[in-house]
Amino acid sequence: MDKQQIQSALLEVVHPAKQNKSIVELGMVGEIEATDTKITVTLNFPKRRDPLAEYLIGATRAALIRNFPGVESEVKTIVTEDPKPAKKKLELGNDAIKQIGHIIGIASGKGGVGKSTVAVNLAVSLARLGYKVGLADADVYGPSVPTMTGTIGEQPAAYGEEGHELMVPIEKYGVKWMSIGYFAGEDQALIWRGPMACSALKQMILQVDWGELDFLLIDMPPGTGDIHISLVQDIRIDSAIIVTTPQKVAIADVRKGVGMFRNENVNCRILGLVENMAWFTPAEHPDEQYYIFGKDGGAQMARDLDLDLLAQIPLVQGVRESGDAGEPAALGSGPDAQAFLALAGKIAEIA
Repeated sequence: MDKQQIQSALLEVVHPAKQNKSIVELGMVGEIEATDTKITVTLNFPKRRDPLAEYLIGATRAALIRNFPGVESEVKTIVTEDPKPAKKKLELGNDAIKQIGHIIGIASGKGGVGKSTVAVNLAVSLARLGYKVGLADADVYGPSVPTMTGTIGEQPAAYGEEGHELMVPIEKYGVKWMSIGYFAGEDQALIWRGPMACSALKQMILQVDWGELDFLLIDMPPGTGDIHISLVQDIRIDSAIIVTTPQKVAIADVRKGVGMFRNENVNCRILGLVENMAWFTPAEHPDEQYYIFGKDGGAQMARDLDLDLLAQIPLVQGVRESGDAGEPAALGSGPDAQAFLALAGKIAEIA
């Protein structure tokens, strides 16, 4: 491989805040070193802090891995101007979220339980009840908020002075949305190690002009790990909701998630358990219930783990269809929408 091939590959990496120009066009690509086994690219950043720096670093590494499989990739950064005494940095853990009443993490022990569906519809339901709501999509490896809210292709604006840049969330359905998915292409995989993902997440949550909110929901990645611990320790998460499905085999994963939040080093209040896909209800026969994943599994889990069962959300075909269409089910009037509204009312009461 030669440097020209690498430059061509890096044309895929665009800066969303700069008219979608590539990092090559913007002159951000500095030194390129390449051998048969390793590529090292240096990105040039100005002294003024780029709010999307972590995203660009991760996207550059992803482009190298995608175009040169089997070759080790490394991305370095340099400051292109002599730094002056730094101005006071934005106090991310204070200023950006000081007007938020409650910050609630939506978590699950594993993927595939509909955690993001619950998070998005809970946000919309809280907004329908008159609350000021925001949702941060912290699932950096599988961001789904742009798809589920019909905001694919939209890009948050950024403003502010050096050291105080803020991104402006996308607003729709009465909710403020922020997701790493707004900065990555639909088919672009984000290949990040833990520390880089954690840093990018903090930007997606703490470097955002949320304004005054009653609730900020954080759609957390599935499982338990560095990202979860970093979120709880570095961000003022007041409480968490665990999402599960009724199957008995899910109890082990739920137990891990509960154990993480109850760990003495985390010690985050758990509001309760939401049983998603509790039963199947045909849209044309809303009174019928078919327990295709087992009956009352969530209720039993809640009892075993000494948690409140906050809601049982039925599986209705419209939930999936509306989510795929970018129109959350909570906007409707069916049994699924009623379940989400009831959940929102309960959360508003106990948070």
